[in-house]
Amino acid sequence: MVKPNTILLGDCIEAMRSMPAGSVDMVFADPPYNLQLGGELFRPNNSRVDGVEDAWDRFADFATYDKFTRDWLSAAHHALKDDGSLWVIGSYHNIFRVGSILQDLGFWILNDIVWRKTNPMPNFRGRRFTNAHETLIWAAKDKDARYQFNYEAMKSLNDDLQMRSDWVIPLCTGAERLKNEQGQKAHPTQKPEALLYRVILSSTKPGDLIVDPFFGTGTTGAVAKKLGRRWIGIEREKDYVDIARQRLASTPDAMDTDALKLVSKRQAPRIPFGSLLERGLLEPGTTLFDQRRRYAAKVRADGTLVASNHLGNHKGSIHQVGAALQGAPSCNGWTFWHLDGQGGMMPLDTLRQQVLAQMESTGSLQ
Repeated sequence: MVKPNTILLGDCIEAMRSMPAGSVDMVFADPPYNLQLGGELFRPNNSRVDGVEDAWDRFADFATYDKFTRDWLSAAHHALKDDGSLWVIGSYHNIFRVGSILQDLGFWILNDIVWRKTNPMPNFRGRRFTNAHETLIWAAKDKDARYQFNYEAMKSLNDDLQMRSDWVIPLCTGAERLKNEQGQKAHPTQKPEALLYRVILSSTKPGDLIVDPFFGTGTTGAVAKKLGRRWIGIEREKDYVDIARQRLASTPDAMDTDALKLVSKRQAPRIPFGSLLERGLLEPGTTLFDQRRRYAAKVRADGTLVASNHLGNHKGSIHQVGAALQGAPSCNGWTFWHLDGQGGMMPLDTLRQQVLAQMESTGSLQ
């Protein structure tokens, strides 16, 4: 196995095929887009647009590009763990071909993410819409894979709202844009670190191994390093490897490993409802309501609720009574039931989080 936190100079297909089967947690791929550009492009002031003209983005025809795509995706499938996932980014030139091939290989698409650029390059010829987005495909190794998704982390990152599949992030510009010795862009398609931050935080854990088969100037490695993930970059262009190595050498390691830990609500310790009574956070006889005050239930000293409605009389846990009142098969009582206080309606889950915080501060979560 290749030592983590390493850049390999060479062919990504051979490199991933040589890795032990099922040894990688995530693959992030920014492959050649096969842009099929014809002729030079100029701005209205006659200045030349610095586009993607490198040999690595040229393919003889679609069949050649498809074979290349199938080969590297097959190698990625080999290297990925059964519960690992793949991210691949592209434009309208290639992403539909990539998506079709990865499905043929058994990958299971979880989401397509639209990266909306706040500062896209204008359409200088005025013959098409301004191309203001790129598409990312997030896929599991197969449809039954138990892939990693840090839902709560993404929600917190988005001001406590569910993270949507359209991400508004600017292009890589300014000081973040790496330059070569001539002061020109070191790489024509360098991705912003903000984009990789969201990708890596959403679908990996600290210590996970991420492979980037088209490493370029090392954005994936830089963000992985800051987030406490291990990484392997593969790049066949030596100039890019040299720049990436310099970049990674100056990128700081994650400073606070405790700050990187992500604990989902499903993984959090179980807090019995009765513990709120034992700790004095609730009193027997307290009336609980749903958020819209359609239902009411009284808290009993043993941690059960009692309530009645047209469906009958109900007694049981906060989950059982919530479900029975609604005639529903199940109910999350922590989010369904609320306390009506001076500050308005407060979900029971707020009190549960207080108990968790107390337990953490006293070390009783260990």
